[in-house]
Amino acid sequence: MTSNSGALAPRAPVLLKSIVESRGFTLAVTIVIAINAITLGLETWPPAMQAVGPLLLTLDTLALWFFTVEIGLKIWLYRGRFFRDPWSIFDFVIVSIAWLPSSGPLSVLRALRIVRALRLLSIVPQMRTVIGALFRALPGMGSVIAVLALVFYVAAVMATKLFAADFPEWFGSIGASMYSLFQIMTLESWSMGIVRPVMEQHPYAWLFFVPFIIVTSFAVLNLFIALIVNSMQTMQVETNENVKAEALAAHGEREVLSRQIEALTAEIRQIREALRKD
Repeated sequence: MTSNSGALAPRAPVLLKSIVESRGFTLAVTIVIAINAITLGLETWPPAMQAVGPLLLTLDTLALWFFTVEIGLKIWLYRGRFFRDPWSIFDFVIVSIAWLPSSGPLSVLRALRIVRALRLLSIVPQMRTVIGALFRALPGMGSVIAVLALVFYVAAVMATKLFAADFPEWFGSIGASMYSLFQIMTLESWSMGIVRPVMEQHPYAWLFFVPFIIVTSFAVLNLFIALIVNSMQTMQVETNENVKAEALAAHGEREVLSRQIEALTAEIRQIREALRKD
């Protein structure tokens, strides 16, 4: 009886690990995250709360317990390795925030429950790839932001000097000019809202605004897209290379194993022949 329980004991973590790492378990977690995000959204709709409010709160509690058990199992299985994975830490922090008291001065934390929907970023591989590409592009994006800030500062000083007297609400200070120029860069009501009224007083103002839009909206901002696309392509190439390396390593292991089996089979045959002669 004791030997059987001792033999079965090591199998339990292995079986549990196979379940936690299975595609079915990952799909179940994804579905619960999606349902929980929907229920949290419905909690902000008064008619839904009046109709099925207790049900929504119950589903929210069940989802939280599900996530807690999931994180607990992973911590128990992986031990210290769990906290060496950034995505695991991300999941742990999000679930931990949900357990903080949400009454009194900390009632604002109730609004953070929807952050649980961000767990999809760590569950869905394609989303992890996008986030990874964004983080890899940050150094290059910092340089682009520095260039953009320099362009904004120079343009804000010029706009303040040129248009502050007639349009103080838009260009009365460097701060106001930078905000107005930011609106122009986003192309939000830039023509009828700002530029055309300015051109009524300064007919040649287009010589300032048009180059600014070309430089910021169509040149500098597109560098962000180029950096992110380049980062995603690099990650895709690295992923393909890793897959090929793993495939080659697995193939090499199979060849070594097959050679060992052949050598062992040959030795067994030799032993049999020696026994037959004896």
